[in-house]
Amino acid sequence: MSDYELGANVVVYPGTIIGPGCKILDGAVVGKQPSLSPRSTAKREPLPPAELGPGTIVSTGAIVFAGSRIGARVIVGDQACVRERCVVGDDVVIGRGSLVENDTTIGALTKIQAEAYITAYSTLEEHVFIAPCVVTTNDNYMGRTEKRHGLIKGPTIRRGARVGGGAILCPAVEIGEEAFVGAGAVVVRDVPPRAVVVGNPARRIRDVPDEELLERA
Repeated sequence: MSDYELGANVVVYPGTIIGPGCKILDGAVVGKQPSLSPRSTAKREPLPPAELGPGTIVSTGAIVFAGSRIGARVIVGDQACVRERCVVGDDVVIGRGSLVENDTTIGALTKIQAEAYITAYSTLEEHVFIAPCVVTTNDNYMGRTEKRHGLIKGPTIRRGARVGGGAILCPAVEIGEEAFVGAGAVVVRDVPPRAVVVGNPARRIRDVPDEELLERA
């Protein structure tokens, strides 16, 4: 008897590593190989099998690509997708319909809520909070000129930072530790640690109060 649970119509590709206590629910796909456009900037290299840590749940209709390592007790929500070469830490939540693009790192205890878009080549550290419908970007040239290939980079979101619903983060910005990005903000430059920023373009209005810091929460 296996020590994990498979729902109906699940596809698990050969070689996939499934930890004990995992659940792969109806219609989910784990270990899928990418199908790349000839003009894609993603790396073209052989991918190792996908790995699911102990107790992880891949929910209904979700997809985890080959080459990604998912930690323990992670929830990949219904119809969410984690692309290739991603590393996801323990106890992460990836909400319903969210997309984590290739070559992204997500630290432990981070929460990504429904319909968020985490672009390729992004870094989210531990305890980050991403509200619904957040959009991150990685290409200032929007697909034109060869110069862009060496400059593509997603945001870096430091430990404990929070990003409000519908916010947009421009390429390569850094959101500092414990910073707070208000709902609907458009972040075009780095945000200092503990800063609260709002608006378009986002501007600093105050600091995060002491009682909201991780060590007090």
